[in-house]
Amino acid sequence: MTAIQTRKLGKTYTAKLTRKVVALKGLDLEVKRGEIFGFLGPNGAGKSTTIQLLMNLIRPTTGEASVLGRPVTEASSRRNLGYLPENPNYYGYLNARELLEMVGKIHGLESGEIRRRSKDILELLGLPSEKRRTISGFSKGMMQRVGLAQAIFHDPEVIILDEPMSGLDPPGRKLVGDLMLKLRDQGRTIFFSTHILHDVEVICDRIGIITNGQLRFCGSLAEVISESFSSYEVALRRVSSEQVKTLQDKGFSPKTFEDKVKVEVPKDEIAAFVDTFVDQDTELAAIEPQRFTLEDFFMGFVDLDPHSSD
Repeated sequence: MTAIQTRKLGKTYTAKLTRKVVALKGLDLEVKRGEIFGFLGPNGAGKSTTIQLLMNLIRPTTGEASVLGRPVTEASSRRNLGYLPENPNYYGYLNARELLEMVGKIHGLESGEIRRRSKDILELLGLPSEKRRTISGFSKGMMQRVGLAQAIFHDPEVIILDEPMSGLDPPGRKLVGDLMLKLRDQGRTIFFSTHILHDVEVICDRIGIITNGQLRFCGSLAEVISESFSSYEVALRRVSSEQVKTLQDKGFSPKTFEDKVKVEVPKDEIAAFVDTFVDQDTELAAIEPQRFTLEDFFMGFVDLDPHSSD
């Protein structure tokens, strides 16, 4: 059931004057088949390095990685794999249809199948099919779409996308997001890097957060919510001045708002708090869990990284 797996995967580069730069530190990661996995991190965190290692474009300093159970050092691991690089660059004199025809031939598809898939994918991604529109005249957003088209053209089981939403306008991002969900529902596995948190919230089954070359968190969005929830805001009515003083003596910081007194209570103390401070004279107006947003959760890890930058 595993699509992508890494074990103690690391990469160290040698910079000028033999200074070593550690880009990835002992990454242990497992991506399940049939899920959308979002790989989150600021610029320079190690996202693209990880993807290049998975594609065997660079070699690891330590550890190993596999795709569909095959080591990435074997060419067969990429037979059923689609890839979109961060900055796709194709022959500018080709049009979109000609590029897809070339991709189809590389993958050994027959001419009739290439024509059918080209027509379907060009329509699906809103790409021009006329011969006069060459890739050299494509916008950044159109380049991303044609890059995605070539990545999925041979109907791979695993799709690795490096910043696939980069350069897309809101309609384009929705189109690509909807396509990723459709591919997931067809049983495909999608691993993509991004720093656009909204896209992660909408389409991901699980996420990993990486900063400074280290994986800080890996889990579902439900686990993110659980991790980010630590207290309740309790609103009370008809609270006497003596009760306010008692709250302060107990270490709480009650705040008056209109006709209510609001108190933040740790979630493991909520039952005892209600038993103690809610009586016949005091009215419980509301109890609301206090949650961080995904952005708050993400930035909590980024703040740990003194070398990260956007």
